[in-house]
Amino acid sequence: MLGMIRRLGLACISAFLVVSGSNPARAAEPVPLATFGHLPGFERAAISPTGDRIAVVGTVDGVRRLIVLDQAEKPLLALPLGEAKVRGVYWAGDDRVLVYKSDTSNLGVNFTADKVELFSMIVVPINGEKMWAVFEHNKLITGGVRRFLGIQERAGRFYGYFGGITLDGDFRSAPYLRNTKPVLYEVDLQDQKTTEIAPRSEDQIFRDWVLAANGAVSATLDFDSRSGSWNVKNGTGQRIAEGTNPLGKVDLVGLGATAGTAILSETDAEGGRHWFEIPLAGGERKEILPDAALNDVYFDPVTNQLIGYKIEGDVPAYSFFDPYRQKVAAAIVKAFPEFQAHLQGWNDRFDHLLVMTEGVGDAQTWWMIDIKGRNSREIGHSYPIKAADVGPMRMVKYTAGDGTEIAGVLTLPPARKAAKLPVVILPHGGPGARDYPGFDWWAQALASRGYAVLQPNFRGSTGYSAAFRRAGYGQWGRKMQSDVSDGLAWLVAQGIADPKRACIMGASYGGYAALAGVTLQQGLYRCAVAVAGVSDVAKLASTDIQESGNNDTLKRALKEELGERKDLRPISPINFAAKADAPILLIHGKDDTVVAYAQSTAMAAALRTSGKPVELVTLPGEDHWLSRGETRLAMLEAAVRFIVVNNPPDPAP
Repeated sequence: MLGMIRRLGLACISAFLVVSGSNPARAAEPVPLATFGHLPGFERAAISPTGDRIAVVGTVDGVRRLIVLDQAEKPLLALPLGEAKVRGVYWAGDDRVLVYKSDTSNLGVNFTADKVELFSMIVVPINGEKMWAVFEHNKLITGGVRRFLGIQERAGRFYGYFGGITLDGDFRSAPYLRNTKPVLYEVDLQDQKTTEIAPRSEDQIFRDWVLAANGAVSATLDFDSRSGSWNVKNGTGQRIAEGTNPLGKVDLVGLGATAGTAILSETDAEGGRHWFEIPLAGGERKEILPDAALNDVYFDPVTNQLIGYKIEGDVPAYSFFDPYRQKVAAAIVKAFPEFQAHLQGWNDRFDHLLVMTEGVGDAQTWWMIDIKGRNSREIGHSYPIKAADVGPMRMVKYTAGDGTEIAGVLTLPPARKAAKLPVVILPHGGPGARDYPGFDWWAQALASRGYAVLQPNFRGSTGYSAAFRRAGYGQWGRKMQSDVSDGLAWLVAQGIADPKRACIMGASYGGYAALAGVTLQQGLYRCAVAVAGVSDVAKLASTDIQESGNNDTLKRALKEELGERKDLRPISPINFAAKADAPILLIHGKDDTVVAYAQSTAMAAALRTSGKPVELVTLPGEDHWLSRGETRLAMLEAAVRFIVVNNPPDPAP
């Protein structure tokens, strides 16, 4: 897994990459599907505050582990992880690694949902002491970790801040669950001592906090899901901001770049997102970054204040307020001109940075950049694939039927002419998401088998304008769907795709689009693959509302995005199973807590009743995100087999 140390100046990084990726001889056989389908060999990493240690989640010698390395790449820890669903890795000083993971849990009676994803934080000492889970010794706190607000250091000790569902009563009076809203606790990460620092909210009130560098609560947001009203109070309980947002699109982001402020984010009725600095002592709020397209924001690990942000776009770009940080970020992006360079983490001094690169010829390479030492070293690869075996990808643009410009990612088969190719249309999930021209393991696996793959960012996708996002409201199965098929028409017009050899595949909303492509639409695709797809939109909405406890804000949000209940039947593929004009493969994880497994079983039954060809593949123990390696590969193998049978690719050159 670990690469050799590359002691090169930043200016030389790109030259090394060009040399290392220069046209090796192609193998006669395509890359095995297992290379794409298994969990990445290098999943995630985190750098310690000093920059002297790296924690990596990855696979070595066939075993998935948490590995801690020192500066010389000497392993200090190698902890087997098995199928643990790791959601994050963090450092508490240089001596403790925190592993954030989740598990799908069955709920008993009197709960609104049958299953839920529960999170836990495991504290792993590097010195060999026994690891432990946050709240594991407090019998009054149940349900694991419900919120994680970061780690702070004071006088050489490290503290974590977590929300926890807390039982009422005590051990003498049979504790009982009265309220599932989390209480905020400070946990000493050395001795496990737990201290309550902020109370929970009442039912129907969503509460969030922003913490100062000393761990004290600087600001508290309360949002009432019934009325849509909200207010922000400072650490002394003084109300410093208030308003109404019926859709609940208001958040506390963190401490502002200006000392003595907190950042409030609010999305207006037109979908525009605004960021405000609110003086913690009270006073007029000030809008910040009004013209910036924000993809992510960054906070100083010591002060907790805003230090910069990632700019939304097809390729990563960064803006930091401090000139030194901005110079470093710009130099790193410049050092990898042919690839996308993603800043994945840094130490407190911002002179050791973790970077992941991807793009044409790069199946995700991880680097450690030492700014002061002016050297870099390659520390791992997500996918062990040769440069020549990476399907080239690029952004494309086409015009929808009503004149709307649609962007998408086109991935082509390696070493094949882009003419009259079989094609797979691969719409993303969400639908509030978008695709980027990086290494996508689904698209790459299909391209390796000879298919052109188009991932359209249809209207309703994020990452563009607020108007473009709102243009998708009420358009499931309508303009959002024709945006996808208009992409196929564009590929045909360009001579890239053969119109008689197209399939459609997707997951979640993308699975819905795949089903709609052969039921609400006809004559376009030779097959459809829906992974955790939505077949009954009305049932999806009613299930979400029921599991939320009839949350009023969710009702309003679903109505705005999907439409009135009467509008949902005409866009639900399950009601048009008899019109399906191509074979359908349904794949669904049994432990899906986002789109119910029943969405696929009901669709399969409706298709069989109508005499339509359908297969259903059940993934035992799998969730909505394909978090387990074995079942992730099973999904990919089933999907590729089905597509190859129904839409055969050209023979390998």
